[in-house]
Amino acid sequence: MEIQRIFVYCGILLIFSASLIAALRLIYNDHSLIKLQKHKFLFTQLVKRDFTLKYKRTILGMLWSVLSPLFNLLIMWLIFKRLLGNSVDHFVVYLFSGQLVFSYFSDATNQGMTSLIDNASIFTKVNVPKYMFLFSKNISSLINFGLTLIIFFIFVFLEGIPITEYYIMLAYPIVCLILFNVGMGLVLSGMYVFFRDMQYLWGIATQLIMWLSAIFYSIDSYPQVGQNLFLLNPIYLFIRYIRKIVIEGQVPSVGFHLIMGGYTVLVLLLGFRMYKKNNHSFLYYV
Repeated sequence: MEIQRIFVYCGILLIFSASLIAALRLIYNDHSLIKLQKHKFLFTQLVKRDFTLKYKRTILGMLWSVLSPLFNLLIMWLIFKRLLGNSVDHFVVYLFSGQLVFSYFSDATNQGMTSLIDNASIFTKVNVPKYMFLFSKNISSLINFGLTLIIFFIFVFLEGIPITEYYIMLAYPIVCLILFNVGMGLVLSGMYVFFRDMQYLWGIATQLIMWLSAIFYSIDSYPQVGQNLFLLNPIYLFIRYIRKIVIEGQVPSVGFHLIMGGYTVLVLLLGFRMYKKNNHSFLYYV
C-alpha cells in the first residue's frame, strides 16, 4: 500500500512538473507574463465587469451562483432517485460531484468561447494580449465554482462521509480542471472567431459530454471494455477522481493521474499554440 502511494505521489509530481515547464516555456517565449503585468489594471476591470454583468438586474445577485446548482441538483435527484438512489452509495453526493464538475466546465467554456468576439472593440483599437479576455471570463466561472464547492463539502458533512487524509489529493483534479478549462477556452474562442457555427456545435457537444460523463448513473454494471471507453472523456475523469476520494476514500491509480494530466497538458498547449499562431489573423475576422 505504501509503495503504491509513493508511486502515485511521484506520478503527480512528474505530471505537474512537465505541465508547468511546458506551459511556462510557451508563455515565456511569447512574453505573455510581461504583457499581462503591463495591463494589470485593464485585466482587473475586465474581471469586475464580467462578474457584474452576469448578475446585473437580478434581485438575488451572487446567490444565484449557489442556488442555481442546488435547484439543478434537486431536480436531478427527484428524477433519478427511484432509478439509482438505492443502488449508489451516498447518491446525493455522487450526483452533486458530477454536476459540480460539469457545470463549471460548461460555464467556463461557453463564456470563454465568445470572449474574443465580445471584446473585439477593445483589442482592435488597443494592442493588448488577447488571451486576457479569456482569463477574465475564467476567473468569473472559477469564483462560482469555488462557492459551489463549499456547498458540496457541506453536503459531504451532512451525509456523514468521513474526512480522510486523501482529501488533500483533491487539489490535483481541481487544478487540472482549471487548466483544462483554460485550454478549451483558448481553443474554442480561437475557432469561434473563424467559424461562428462553433456556438451551436459546442452546445450539442456539451450535451453529449454530459450524458457520457456518468453524472447521474453508475457504470459499474458495464463490461470492462465499456468502462475503459469512458476514460476517453476528460470530464468523466475529473468526476471519477473526486468520487473516488470523497465517497470511496481511495486514491486513483498512477495511470489515472497520467491520463488526466495528459489531457490537461495537451489541451492547454494546443490552446496557447492556436493563439500564438493566429494572433494577427484574429484582427481580420472579428
